[in-house]
Amino acid sequence: QVQLVESGGGLVQGGGSLRLSCAASGIIFRISNLGWYRQAPGKQRELVATISRFGITNYEQSVRGRFTISRDNAKSVVYLQMNSLKPEDTAVYYCLGNQYGHDYWGQGTQVTVSS
Repeated sequence: QVQLVESGGGLVQGGGSLRLSCAASGIIFRISNLGWYRQAPGKQRELVATISRFGITNYEQSVRGRFTISRDNAKSVVYLQMNSLKPEDTAVYYCLGNQYGHDYWGQGTQVTVSS
């Protein structure tokens, strides 16, 4: 059974930092493409960042230069380091794992940035 469990969310002041973690089990982590998405109230879920099985990264334009996605294949964990946070970054953040064309989602972790 595939499980993705996010952690690290919380309340932070604008300009602050948070690091999200997503621990995966039940998938062959090293060959999986991974990503972080977010969904703000009343909005659609949107891509934040992805990292391929080869370590190639991609970022949504508004977070480029502030957020960094990384992976630790030995621990089966994907991270999202978020710096210079803004109130508009407030959302539920979801971890995505893709293996053999199947998408697996975590339950989400809330990030709230105060102004």
